[in-house]
Amino acid sequence: MTKILGISGSLRKASFNTMLLNQAAKLTPEGVQFEIGTIKGIPLYDGDVEDADGIPSAVQALKTRIMDCDGLLIVTPEYNNSLPGVLKNAVDWLTRPPADSPRVFGQRPIAIIGATPGNFGTTLAQTAWLPVLRTLGTRPYFGGRLMVSRAESVFTVAGDITDEAVTAQVRKFMHGFVEFVQSCR
Repeated sequence: MTKILGISGSLRKASFNTMLLNQAAKLTPEGVQFEIGTIKGIPLYDGDVEDADGIPSAVQALKTRIMDCDGLLIVTPEYNNSLPGVLKNAVDWLTRPPADSPRVFGQRPIAIIGATPGNFGTTLAQTAWLPVLRTLGTRPYFGGRLMVSRAESVFTVAGDITDEAVTAQVRKFMHGFVEFVQSCR
């Protein structure tokens, strides 16, 4: 069975990106196991902390979950026309020690989607992730882009999508990503 792990790059409880992640999980094709990971509890990276205390348990737990999945879905906010610091910080921790990076990210199929209250989607954040994903040696999914604009008008307070066109886009994206992940085996 194909296993996808999804991670929201936002820590906010009412995050549009977490809502999008939850909807992606619901719209994933049958027969695929979709799990949701978290970056909550990951401290700011500090080499002195790493030297003194090793890898934090929240980092190790997420690292293990990523290594156990067939594909990784990153749901990224866009902050100040770029990627969110908390998510980049988590990725930086996940590459420690450096010998672990190939086991965590090397040749792993990865897709990036995002939601924003703005009008332009998360184009700049998704683009800003590309050099990072290249450096990590991942296999990015380029079969389509999914950027939800004006997210406050797309999601209910409970996190459901109100726009059928967006629902169809998420479903199509997830089907394409799953096919990509399966072809990478």
